[in-house]
Parts: sequence; C-alpha cells; structure tokens
Amino acid sequence: MRSWNLHEIEVEGGSRSPVVLDSDEAARAVFIVLEPGQSLGDHQVKEHAFVLVVDGLARVEAGSEAVEAGPGTLCMFEPDERRSVSTEDGARILLLLAPWPGIGHYRGNAPS
Repeated sequence: MRSWNLHEIEVEGGSRSPVVLDSDEAARAVFIVLEPGQSLGDHQVKEHAFVLVVDGLARVEAGSEAVEAGPGTLCMFEPDERRSVSTEDGARILLLLAPWPGIGHYRGNAPS
C-alpha cells in the first residue's frame, strides 16, 4: 500500500509543477496546486478524468456547465470532453486519469 497526505504535499510553481503521485496501466494520479488566480485552461485528454478538489475553491467548467467546487467535490469527464479549472483564492486538486494511457493518447515517437 502507498499513501499520501494531500494537505501536506508542497509544490513549487503552482499549476506549472504538477506532481505525479502514481502511474501505471490502470490509472495516473496527479496532484496540482493552483495558486491564487491560476487556472488549467481549456483542455482535454484521451482518458476518463476525475477532478477532486482537496482544499480551497475552484471553478470547474465543461461546455455550458460550471460548478463552484469546494473541498470534497468530485467532477468526472468522459474521454475528449473539454474542461477548465480556475481559482481566485487557490486550490489543491487531485486529477485521476484512467485507464493510463487512454486509447489514442500521444506517447511520442517509438524508438527505432
């Protein structure tokens, strides 16, 4: 078993410095600290994505839907569903991607 205290992980640089907590063929867990005013701009991935707000407040948007997400709020997105996450005051976010990598996920060029 492995465990993490998501309230104690220190991240320098906010959204530009995500921490991959674990990654295998089942899923990838990524911890992101958004500093006040930061955002994860409109994006999508090839995997099912789960966004859990661990601490703080975040605005999670997908299409015409928006959620003001506080601690404990979990949002789920289908593969290729576009979304954005932003915060005025800062937030700690856990991103789960499954399966990893998803079908069609770009992995770079294969070695020759």
